[in-house]
Amino acid sequence: MSSIRNVCVYCGSGEGDDPRFSEAADALGKALASEGIGLVYGGGGEGLMGRVARATLAGGGYVTGIIPSFLVRKEHALTEAQEMLVVENMHERKQAMFDRADAFVALPGGIGTLEELVEQLTWAQLDRHKKPILIADINGFWRPLLALFAHMNNSGFIRRGFELRYLVAEKIEDVAPMLRAAVVKRAGPELDEAASVHNM
Repeated sequence: MSSIRNVCVYCGSGEGDDPRFSEAADALGKALASEGIGLVYGGGGEGLMGRVARATLAGGGYVTGIIPSFLVRKEHALTEAQEMLVVENMHERKQAMFDRADAFVALPGGIGTLEELVEQLTWAQLDRHKKPILIADINGFWRPLLALFAHMNNSGFIRRGFELRYLVAEKIEDVAPMLRAAVVKRAGPELDEAASVHNM
């Protein structure tokens, strides 16, 4: 993989209580479209999921939604998306999102967002993929999780050779450049992480 063609975005089906979360979702969708990067996401039309998808579409970008059949009505599947894949269950959804993505970005969200993010971190930790994983720490939303990762490391549960590999961006405008830099680094002869990657 030498380029970022599609980014999988994990985020909440709600908007949260901080308007900066919605602003970040809008900005990320706009940035993906302007960079010519397709969006792969959970297919919902509500919350941050809907906002990032609609912003991508409004900017002329390509959106692929992947949603389990039992969530089509509950999460109001975004019919405007160029591609909407309806799958049987959550496992198929996550696998399809992984298969279509060159990188992953986590915006603020709830338990589902956390679970999707942690699964990708685990797969990377076990060397199942080398796709960049970026945590968009909007207004410090993810700081408790980052502190937990540090606690796990300091407590001896993240062993040498099984470090967590992820990027952290506090500004949406840094997301695409950081992902591209990580891909270029990993495509080279050395597979060491870029300086901006957190190894734990």
